[in-house]
Amino acid sequence: MNLDIKQDFETAMVKHLLFKSKLRSFLYGTNLAEGPIRDPEQCGFGIWIRERRRSFPGALPEWNELDRIHRQLHVEANRLMDMRLQGFQEAAIEGMHDLQYLIDRITALLRTLEEKLRTGR
Repeated sequence: MNLDIKQDFETAMVKHLLFKSKLRSFLYGTNLAEGPIRDPEQCGFGIWIRERRRSFPGALPEWNELDRIHRQLHVEANRLMDMRLQGFQEAAIEGMHDLQYLIDRITALLRTLEEKLRTGR
């Protein structure tokens, strides 16, 4: 079971990093489907969060925090995407730096949740 949890959370981390990569590509001018970048419900990582919250019942406050930070990240991503579409590409790209705190917070929450689920605490 612990190996499954470890692999599952590694998959989540890849989905999270893929979001960051897609956002960066969009800001640099690549035409990508906007839905998964804009909408936390369409995002692969958002889908993972929703499914895992059902799979791992329990009152771990980190699930709520993870969902909240993930949604906040999408709000900020939308703002940067709109900036790029309005012709402010440089400012949008620079704005990625402001998202790093949220990106790092998600990574930390994933590690905490994985540890709690693996150790049963």
